[in-house]
This record gives sequence, C-alpha cells and structure tokens, in this order.
Amino acid sequence: MKRLKKILSVMCMLTVLFCMTACSSGTESKNTDTADSSESVQQDTREDSAGEQTEEPNADAASDTSGQTNGKVLVAYFSATGTTKALAEHAADVLGADLYEITPKEPYSDADLDYGDDNSRSTKEMNDDSARPEIDGNVENMEQYTTVILGYPIWWGKAPRIVDTFIESYDFSGKTIVPFCTSGSSGIGSSAKELEELCKGSAKWLDGDRLESDSDKDDMAKWIDGLGLDLK
Repeated sequence: MKRLKKILSVMCMLTVLFCMTACSSGTESKNTDTADSSESVQQDTREDSAGEQTEEPNADAASDTSGQTNGKVLVAYFSATGTTKALAEHAADVLGADLYEITPKEPYSDADLDYGDDNSRSTKEMNDDSARPEIDGNVENMEQYTTVILGYPIWWGKAPRIVDTFIESYDFSGKTIVPFCTSGSSGIGSSAKELEELCKGSAKWLDGDRLESDSDKDDMAKWIDGLGLDLK
C-alpha cells in the first residue's frame, strides 16, 4: 500500500513538472512572436520614412529650378514725331517685351519743336543742362526688368532732356541698358555716354547705335541678334 502511494506521488510530481514546462515554453514563444512583430513594424516604418525622403527634391534640384527664372525686358522710348515709336514697337515685338512710352506731362507742340527758333521750348531745354521736363506716369515694378532697350531721337547731338529725367527717375542697378537713337543724319555720338553718367546704380551699358528711321521688324531683329544678349 505504501509502495502504491509512493508511485502515485511520483506520478503527480512528474505531471506538475510537465505542466510547468509547457506553460513556460508557451510564454517564451508568445514573447518571441511579440518581439519579432514589433521589430517588423519598426523596420517597415524606417523603410517608409526612407521612401518619403527619396521623393523630396534635393537642394541641387531646387537650385536648378530657381536658376531658370529670367527677368523681363522693357523697351522704353521717347518719340516726339512717331519715328522712334515705330522702331521701339518693332523691338518689343521681336523680344516679346513690355513697352513704355516716355510721355511728357506737357506735350510738345510743333512750335515747341521748331529747331530754328532760339526761343522754342526744345531749344531752351537743350541749351540748359539742368532742364528736366516732367514725365506723365511711370514704369510699374521696374525691379522686375533685367534688360532695358532705350530709344530716343537726337536733338542737338544729344538725347532729349526728358530722357535725362527718365534715367534719373529709377535705380538701374544690375540691369543691362541698350540705347538706340533715330535722327536725320547725326550718329548716336556721346549721347549714350552722357546718359550713363546720369544713371543711378551699377548698370551695364552696351554701345548704342543709330538706326535708320525706316527700319522694319526684320531689320530690328537683326540688330537685336547682333547685340549678343542672353534673353532665353
């Protein structure tokens, strides 16, 4: 009888040990699965994050895009009789540029333009270096332009004083200015150089040219092509 009890006791102990071992193994397996799952989620998150980063533009790409932004071109002109106006319009068409007319607040009459009259308005202005005829209106957002084509007639070998007014009215820093003139026979002479001396800011002035009054759009396109401007 005692022997039987002893055998039963041993069997019970073995049963308890077996159950404890099984529970321990199950818990370890569950913990291992949880750890693996957590690590997998973290790995996926890192991969997704890396994928998002590769889709963002890099600094070089952003720089390239900004470098493609070019300034605009302005064709500004003064024309008392309409001759310079026609050429300026051709230039604006060729360049796809904005057009601005330097308009006197007090328009010039035929009598004002009588070069043979010492008392005419134009004669008095050209004999007075300080004369600055007032302009009606102004260029909006001049800072947006990187190139200015400037047209004017030649009066007494110079640009009309109202063109002086225009040049002194704006800051042309960083801009390229290309002058051209019209006249009966006189060349551009020192007129462009004199305007450059009045110019505010560090503008780049190209050599000016006298253009024939009957120049058409094709003539203007050839002249502009010969300037070597970077107007992409």
